[in-house]
Amino acid sequence: MKCILIFSLTYYPHFVGGAEVAIKEITDRISSEDIEFHMVTLRLDSALPREEKIGNVFIHRIGMTRRTPTISDLQKFPLKLTKYWYQFAASRAATHLHQRYHFDGIWAMMAHSCAIPAGTFKKRYPEVKYLLSLQEGDPTEYIERLARPVWPLFKRGFTSADILQTISTFLLKWGQRMGFANYAEVVPNAVDIKHFSQHYTQEELTQTRTSFGVTSKDVLLVTTSRLVHKNAVDDVIRALALLPGHIHFIVYGIGPDEELLRKLAKKAGVESRVHFMGQIEHKDMPRALTACTIFIRPSRSEGMGNSFIEAMAAGLPIIATQEGGIADFLFDAKRNPEKDQTGWAVDKNSPKEIVEVVKYIVAHSEQAALVCATAQKLVREHYDWNDIAERMKRLFDRLIRSKSEVV
Repeated sequence: MKCILIFSLTYYPHFVGGAEVAIKEITDRISSEDIEFHMVTLRLDSALPREEKIGNVFIHRIGMTRRTPTISDLQKFPLKLTKYWYQFAASRAATHLHQRYHFDGIWAMMAHSCAIPAGTFKKRYPEVKYLLSLQEGDPTEYIERLARPVWPLFKRGFTSADILQTISTFLLKWGQRMGFANYAEVVPNAVDIKHFSQHYTQEELTQTRTSFGVTSKDVLLVTTSRLVHKNAVDDVIRALALLPGHIHFIVYGIGPDEELLRKLAKKAGVESRVHFMGQIEHKDMPRALTACTIFIRPSRSEGMGNSFIEAMAAGLPIIATQEGGIADFLFDAKRNPEKDQTGWAVDKNSPKEIVEVVKYIVAHSEQAALVCATAQKLVREHYDWNDIAERMKRLFDRLIRSKSEVV
């Protein structure tokens, strides 16, 4: 049995995003008889134990804490400083753990939070092989600007990796621009196909729509998004003001921009048509999506965007930009005539384009159904977690095999 240490800024049960979901979905599908996974992550919540096992991962938590912190607490002292402290403390913690467990490899989840500690550990233990995963959703220029004060250390996190795995072609090119020159592979995030393609009775969907406070005749745009600038929820609200009154916008997610978005909806005169539903449990998401008409997230930047894949699996037509990794799976009839259409693309910062596309989809339901069927087929063939976990297992085998070959 081999042993791999994961660097991840956060992990279950709190503050879980696409990267954390990916770790769990992948490690849960790899036998503990093949690989023993450990993780160094932030504790944040004082109610959490310093060590525990979640799924197939032994968790080792470090850092400052508060009692049951919220998202807003992460932006306040002392937790705001903890993510910077992690860049340097995680490698020290990893060193102590290595003396106990003798890791064969390390796996850094996202460069912006884990490249520095992983690169530092790799310099200290060059015989331990290093896999870097890029899952970043923020603009790469923004990430690089934040890293300027520690640029040599940040850059080393790329150049010292033995294998690079990215969730999109866009992020692969970024990793190569940053100096990575070894074996690289695009292995996207995925979706639980069975979970998101469930069928619901009309009564169940009506109950869900009633909880939104809408009628059976209303058209429902829906997003599942962190409420931050890059996800462009504001553009949808601006577009809503130009659309008929029977079109509503269902917003699932929380984030620092929520108050600004609420004020924008009020200023635009659509306060009663924008429904902020808060965080949604993974188990409830398929039904919530299926009760709606169109999924929309006109992202200003995106590493990949698992929410789009989930909505495709649920059978919804998709409106999105083709920024970053979205271009790997969202193909528009006009912009990608050589591909089978899987959704509708708009330019970023273009509420008027959103208006035009929403009207078109509503008026052409039969064509929308054909596009949705094509998108579902794409998801089934290329974005199933079982297949993705198998591909990641082969990467881990390659990583660890390269260590034995050197030895």
